[in-house]
Amino acid sequence: MIFDDITEFAAALPQMQALMGLDLGDKTIGVAVTDSFLSVATPLETVKRRKFGLDAARLLEIAEDRRIGGIILGLPRNMDGSEGPRCQSTRAFARNLMGLTDRPIGFWDERLSTVAAEKALLEADTSRKRRAEVIDHVAASYILQGALDRLAHIKAAL
Repeated sequence: MIFDDITEFAAALPQMQALMGLDLGDKTIGVAVTDSFLSVATPLETVKRRKFGLDAARLLEIAEDRRIGGIILGLPRNMDGSEGPRCQSTRAFARNLMGLTDRPIGFWDERLSTVAAEKALLEADTSRKRRAEVIDHVAASYILQGALDRLAHIKAAL
């Protein structure tokens, strides 16, 4: 199932399984994962985009290896909150992925996640070459951590 509402996504998650966060780009997919307690997001890898089938196969391989119970996709809204062509592309990716897995799929607003990741890497004095190599999966971890923080708030309210 695909969930626009994070509360509904939270209700669909299996217990004690990790989440995977994705930052979809035109050329790469940044991948981050959580622990099974859903406490912290960790950058994992950047997948070079080829064809959807190959990209999805790699993502689902990661999901199996890491006992992933749900997937968060960064939704690239415009700064005014509206949805443009990149959001449509992300939603299409989610629909296609849904056909290959029964894991719940949710969205998280990714505005400024890449900016935050870049800032963190600059503060860590990361070289330009290294920043280019890791920016996508670091951005994915920012997206995933935002969703985790919201999920923790939802759980605390119950």
